[in-house]
Amino acid sequence: MDDHLKRATAEVHQSCLGMALRQASRALTQRYDSAFAVAGIRSTQFSLLVALGQAPSVPLSRLAEALVMDRTTLTRNLGPLVRRGLVTDSGSEDKRVRSYALTARGQQLLARALPEWKAAQARILRALAKEDAEHLRRILRAVVTAAQDD
Repeated sequence: MDDHLKRATAEVHQSCLGMALRQASRALTQRYDSAFAVAGIRSTQFSLLVALGQAPSVPLSRLAEALVMDRTTLTRNLGPLVRRGLVTDSGSEDKRVRSYALTARGQQLLARALPEWKAAQARILRALAKEDAEHLRRILRAVVTAAQDD
């Protein structure tokens, strides 16, 4: 590898916010996935269940926007939850709009997963000062906003 490319990759490795965020995201995902294994779900599915818990019957487009996901990926991720009877495609009068909601079974699973989330969350927060955790949440919201600005 030539020196220029070696220096360039070292710079990316040391300074790239995207790479650092992906690494942190993978580590957190692994921690939460381990916790949610008891409930038989993954952290990505937990996020969907939580979002649907916040909005009882939400159109796919609004859910995608809230989760910062494209509609195709969201539909693919909702599929297993629908097949397991945790989420229902509630439909609407406008056939072009698909809305989703938690089923009673989905609500029960979410209730069972919440203590596992609390335990995993507490373990992570013990490693951070309270101010640092709050600051990190503010920074992450700002990163989402900055990444979405055109």
